[in-house]
Amino acid sequence: MTFTSHTFRSAAMAGTLAAGFLLSGCAPLLITGATMGASMMYTDRRTSGTQVEDQTIEFKAASRVRDVVGDRGHVIVTSYNRVALLTGEVPSEADRTAVEQAVARVEGVRSTLNEVAVTIPSSLSTRSNDYMLVGKVKATYVDAKDLQVNAFKVVVERGNVYLMGRVTEREAARATELARGIGGVQKVVRAFDIVSDAELAGLAPPAGNSQAASNGQQPAANGLPSSNAQPGQPETGAQPAPVRTN
Repeated sequence: MTFTSHTFRSAAMAGTLAAGFLLSGCAPLLITGATMGASMMYTDRRTSGTQVEDQTIEFKAASRVRDVVGDRGHVIVTSYNRVALLTGEVPSEADRTAVEQAVARVEGVRSTLNEVAVTIPSSLSTRSNDYMLVGKVKATYVDAKDLQVNAFKVVVERGNVYLMGRVTEREAARATELARGIGGVQKVVRAFDIVSDAELAGLAPPAGNSQAASNGQQPAANGLPSSNAQPGQPETGAQPAPVRTN
């Protein structure tokens, strides 16, 4: 099957609209996002095992955050390659520190990036705008033609865009440049795992992946064997880049 730029752009916006309708109570639209998730797993540059581990970290971290701040704050934890990004709002600096410490203790987390703000929780309209910005960023990457949209994890909080992913320096710079040019974006924070061009070439899917998928076997994500990352270990070949705000 051939996927066009329009197909991916529509998928990205559909996911965004589904999230928006969830806020208004239209939960059935989440079926669309669920069906998209399985196919996207095969084009993610993390192994399938690492993707599952990141999801587990997010689930456990959300529980820890609720234990710390309850309904006093609004904190989202996003894990990529076992790096936990914390965004949202809490009422005090003590809460901000406590949240980070709680997440850092979650099994599997190798580091945290605390971008939680000490302020009142964002409004429903602000969060809706953030969901729309996620869709705009991803759609822009699809239209750019020189980026693989599924290589990036995009998080938006109060108009601030946080970019994660296993990418080359060229891809990181290009993605940052494009995100900064989107209306409504306040700032862009880079939290990438930078890989070299040679390492990226090694992630190209082998010819046998299509056959493996047709046989019901799970191919390696972009050619990276799942055995490269054991539970509790980060993906090989990627070096965490320092967080940079642009």
